Amino acid sequence: MKAIIAAGGRATRMRPITHTINKHLIPLANRPMIWYAIEKIVDAGIRDILINVNPGEVELQKSIGDGSRWGSRIRYVEQAGGPCGLAHIISNAEPLIGDEPFLFYLGDNIVLGSIKNLVDAFYEEKADAMLALSKVPDPNRFGVPVIENGRIIKVIEKPEKPPSPFAVTGMYVYSPRIFEAAKSIRPSERGELEISDAHTWLIEHGGHVGFREVTGWWKDTGKPSDLLVGNALLLDLLTKEDSVQAGDIHADATVSGRVRIGKGTRIGANTILRGPVVIGENCTIESSYIGPFTSIGDNADIRNTEIEHSLIMNNVRIQARTRIVDAIIGMSAQVRSAGSSLPSGHKLIIGDHTVVEL
Repeated sequence: MKAIIAAGGRATRMRPITHTINKHLIPLANRPMIWYAIEKIVDAGIRDILINVNPGEVELQKSIGDGSRWGSRIRYVEQAGGPCGLAHIISNAEPLIGDEPFLFYLGDNIVLGSIKNLVDAFYEEKADAMLALSKVPDPNRFGVPVIENGRIIKVIEKPEKPPSPFAVTGMYVYSPRIFEAAKSIRPSERGELEISDAHTWLIEHGGHVGFREVTGWWKDTGKPSDLLVGNALLLDLLTKEDSVQAGDIHADATVSGRVRIGKGTRIGANTILRGPVVIGENCTIESSYIGPFTSIGDNADIRNTEIEHSLIMNNVRIQARTRIVDAIIGMSAQVRSAGSSLPSGHKLIIGDHTVVEL
């Protein structure tokens, strides 16, 4: 079985972060988000992976490579014709999939449990499609199944009045019949070939569309707040064995709980680290408190600041003399105290789609 990972799109809801980084490379617990998708696929026994990318994409290829890191083969497929919906991604990859079943995985999905049971269920039921479902508080954001007598009879994309509390998550297993379905549907009102319509087409034409409910935690990282939740859940998986402290820790610093510190990082005096926390390489942290569920990228410089439940990327400089919580701070950003220069006051350079609380 092969797999397709969808890693295209523009991620407009993630701006301004995604103005400078592909959404699927945003680091969660200091590792690119898409790496977790690859690991789940490989753990399910699939080693031949295609990644759907935007035309001209190069950063994903640099980060992921040929798949040898995971003992797999990874190839890249440019999304011909631009973003036209998930069913279009499937059609685009058909020449490389051939007449075989495959797993389709949206690269911005984070799931803590195994997906092998989804693959096993596909074979056991001899299905044309096997969908992973999850109960969510806001199913109107997703494709929603209509279920009668334990069977899916229809899938509706982003309904105003959801017929069930389930969302179709971004993990699917298909037979080659999905290619016929993708070619037979018409674009929706938003101009996309909806994967929900392809599922409904299969059902209406005698196909078997099964489902399994996701066991464990699942999140699609469609909004900035979802990134913080995903970061926290992945940090919570840190074990004592993961808590390697390769940096230089001052005798007057306090490190408690599960904390991982990268090479070349210096933890100065009067600093408290309280895990789960991950700190990258070549950082300097002095006279600061870094609290639970915080990840800090490489080459960060943090002084005289408290940070908790936040995602801090590479090359960030923070000297704020205040407390920062629930924050996402992008690469090479600077956060300084309002009193660090004259005239006093809040001096801001704010790009499109930025959120600031003062």
